[in-house]
Amino acid sequence: MSGLRNLNPLRLFATGNRGRFSYERVPNGSPFDFQKYQWPAAARRISATRVLSLAIAGMVVLALLGGGGYRRVQQYREAPVAEEHNVGFYWGEYYQLNGFYNGIRTLVSPANYVAQNGYNITVPQVMDASKSNLPKEPAFDPIKYDPYPFRDASYLRDHEQVHQCYLDEGEKVAAPDVYAYPAIPQLLPQPFYGGYKELGMKDDVCWERFGRLSAYGYGYGPAEGGLGLGNESERAGSEKVTDKVGRVDYRDMDWGAAQRRCHEKNKRRFATDQPSGKTRVPRHAYVLRTWTGYHYSDQQMLALRAMINELSLKSGGQYDVHFLVHVKDSQLPIWASDELYQKTLQDNVPKEFWNISTLWSERLMEMYYPEPFPDNFANMAGASVHGVYRSAHFALQWFSQQRPEYDFYWNWEMDIRYTGHYWDFNEKIGDWGRRQPRKGMWERSRRFWIPGYHGDYANFTAFVESETRDKDVAANDIERSGPMPVWGPVQNFPHTGMLPPPLAALPPHSYDEDDYQWGVGEEADLLVFNPLFDPSLTNWVFSWDVTGYSRSLPIPPRRAAIITVARLSKRLLDTMHEETWRMKHTMFPEMWPPAVCLHHGLKALYVPHPVYFDRDWNVETMDRNFNYPKNIWESPFGWGEHNLLGSSFYYNSGFSGALWRRWMGQSEGGEGGARWEEEGSGRMCLRPVLHHPIKHEAGSVA
Repeated sequence: MSGLRNLNPLRLFATGNRGRFSYERVPNGSPFDFQKYQWPAAARRISATRVLSLAIAGMVVLALLGGGGYRRVQQYREAPVAEEHNVGFYWGEYYQLNGFYNGIRTLVSPANYVAQNGYNITVPQVMDASKSNLPKEPAFDPIKYDPYPFRDASYLRDHEQVHQCYLDEGEKVAAPDVYAYPAIPQLLPQPFYGGYKELGMKDDVCWERFGRLSAYGYGYGPAEGGLGLGNESERAGSEKVTDKVGRVDYRDMDWGAAQRRCHEKNKRRFATDQPSGKTRVPRHAYVLRTWTGYHYSDQQMLALRAMINELSLKSGGQYDVHFLVHVKDSQLPIWASDELYQKTLQDNVPKEFWNISTLWSERLMEMYYPEPFPDNFANMAGASVHGVYRSAHFALQWFSQQRPEYDFYWNWEMDIRYTGHYWDFNEKIGDWGRRQPRKGMWERSRRFWIPGYHGDYANFTAFVESETRDKDVAANDIERSGPMPVWGPVQNFPHTGMLPPPLAALPPHSYDEDDYQWGVGEEADLLVFNPLFDPSLTNWVFSWDVTGYSRSLPIPPRRAAIITVARLSKRLLDTMHEETWRMKHTMFPEMWPPAVCLHHGLKALYVPHPVYFDRDWNVETMDRNFNYPKNIWESPFGWGEHNLLGSSFYYNSGFSGALWRRWMGQSEGGEGGARWEEEGSGRMCLRPVLHHPIKHEAGSVA
């Protein structure tokens, strides 16, 4: 069994002359090309003919695999699909959920709300969204969404006062507010895994695009300092927001100057020595990874302005937003010439973000973390260890050393969107992480929490604890890379040298003696947004991209989380930096921070944020396939990743981008757009949803 678990056939192709290996080329468990799949709103089932085609396709893929041809599998996957838009996955049999598209004319109070989910046990309800059956205006008025506790007496008793921040130096334009509806569209589906209440977030409000984005230039034109988006949109009731927000003129905006002024006004909150014994507020760097040649669409500009306003200015300088700009031309000596540096910056970043941008290049990383980096187990990317594809974390480590004043660094991607409020999301998940005990954290974090199957998070915790102690389960996990349960630093594996773990990470007592108390109140060193899985139990293609550990010894234990989006502590980044430059250790970006936490006993957690699916999954089947794949080939973190195509958050999701574009008022697959909304139930209103990936935002509003 151990031989099978350690088998990774893709290692056979780990040669440097095959070009860049990308996720898009990894087999999905089907010969069909998922990029051709469409995400329509209408509820449908696929035919028996398609089920038969799945069976035939499966046999063909097995035959191709048996023939030893990864390249031949790829050729088959790229062949034309016989029936357009048909994808033969078993979940294609589930009803599609169309309640996402019920608009603001269907708003109901939380007490009267009914979710559309039938969980493949009952047929999902469908609403008649014809305009004649619905009110012309929403039944509720939008309200200002203000999650900040800074005026509360309880907050001021323990913290320094927060002084208001402005967009302009003359303090004429206050940081604007955003608006949400205190209601839910009837039949809006529930998320399948993760949840709002566990994180302390509100699930009784929804966001539509005017309330969410008018503060940032949506709904008015460039002549007034806006972006022009939304002028042709369905806009019933939108004046209740736009009249309050007004028209913020962004034509001469300088976010760097605004952030500095805000921090200066509020710097006493962050001082190490607090007056009157008040509590110091930690500072955060919210780092957006971008690159030269990146196109900043108008929709992107709205999202970026929302991040800076809500995280930094409205929070009294608690966050600073930074652009970490990858200069793709490594031959440019940006470190040698201020003039060249400024020209490169100004040619590639919109002016309003110039003063929050930092340039870096792979050549700079080569000088900062010089060769050699010996003993790589398998370079599936076929790229340099300093290449951004394999070591995007090098730049973040470097940035944390150049800007050491922050307690936490958020590693954020440009293709993420969020329909909710940024500060509310960031703070609530940070609070959640602080409340979590260390006992069972690795075991809980490797699983998807599915409330419809597991119940609440406390019940899920008890279930994982019972499973951890089950001798039969433990026997099946005997080949895991590391002990079960994990308790403190994992360094008891053969190695040629590692940095010692911090004393604070050593358990104060045994696992059995702990009553879920150790770690409560401790800040998390790593917060990720997909499970922290053990790559040795999957056929994830980058599982063996481990460098600097002797190949004469077994590959070290490790963990990974798909998508590099995360919150990392300064302590974690300092440890990663030291392990990299001093010990020459590194791994693939999605594996390196979790593995460092595992080895050094740092607090790492998977945040169970709400994730939606376009299909009405049976939750028992979801638990079995997501949490208990029969073998490594079926893991969702490998060839079973097709299970997440219809989710709102995964690297290869197709549904996520389609849902975002529809929410923005665009037509998608022949559905949506202004006329669709005007003749139906109005524009969409979603609960807070973290969308990834948004690969494009171009579409029609007609």
